[in-house]
Amino acid sequence: MTLTADPAPRTWPMREGSYRPRGPLDLHATLGILGRGPRDPAFVRDGAVLWLTLRTEAGIATLALRAGSGEVRASAWGPGAEAALDRVPALCGALDDPDGFDPSTHPLLAVTAQRFPGVRLTRTDAVFDALAGVVLEQKVTGLQAYGAWRALVTRFGDSAPGPTPRPMAVAPDAAGWRRIPSWAWHRAGAEPPQSRTVVRAAERAVGIERAMQAAADGTARDAVLTSLPGVGPWTAAETRIRALGDPDAVSVGDYHLAHEVGHALAGHRTDDAGMLELLEPWAGHRQRVVRLVRMSGAREPRRGPRLAPEDHRAR
Repeated sequence: MTLTADPAPRTWPMREGSYRPRGPLDLHATLGILGRGPRDPAFVRDGAVLWLTLRTEAGIATLALRAGSGEVRASAWGPGAEAALDRVPALCGALDDPDGFDPSTHPLLAVTAQRFPGVRLTRTDAVFDALAGVVLEQKVTGLQAYGAWRALVTRFGDSAPGPTPRPMAVAPDAAGWRRIPSWAWHRAGAEPPQSRTVVRAAERAVGIERAMQAAADGTARDAVLTSLPGVGPWTAAETRIRALGDPDAVSVGDYHLAHEVGHALAGHRTDDAGMLELLEPWAGHRQRVVRLVRMSGAREPRRGPRLAPEDHRAR
């Protein structure tokens, strides 16, 4: 590690490190799932550089990642800088083991896997942080979810340390989410069931993290998460995908996913049960199939108008 000056107004020493992946790595495609919209205060794409904020046991941190010459170079600022650098390999998919996954049995998957050989499953190991963001996406449009996340993190999170390309913030810790007043949730556009679920999960954040790390498999992890009021299979799967890089997680209950998988793999729409049947040949790696389906460009023609979100904040 090297220590250099930080030109940002909030002066923090810059720590640097690097990670050399064992094979091809598409940094942006691998970590892109962590972003929540183009104006996410915690995740910014600035040209070839990815900026993200983290909360570690040592404190908050900002991490800047750039790929080149077969390695990922990382710079970090803040009291949690060293801990953030330690997370870089996992963020870049070092713990992702595709052994046993064979996309060649389906032409679309085979072609897509060849086109995108560097896509790995990222892992943050921050279960509660992932859960809080996913809960805000429950039963609303992406536009609504991203707006609520942006408003709440910007107002109640911590300012990101370091020379960020635009003002960034670190999402609140569990205690911070619990302190958000009811009027602020409403003003941000979050629904009452969402705010209640985040607050209740925040009350048990330490236990959730411990139980998730101890769980032996996806079924056990789902049991931990769905024991929380307001958390169902979709929320559990989306949390597992981001926090643990779970290669078998499937977001049952997603508004679009079953249709996308059915159209890509079978040429027609299907429901959740049909989707799970189509994915069964790749049991243990179903999230990899979902990722390839979504990267393939295969899209079912839209049959009706997009959902127009309601805004209840003025009521």
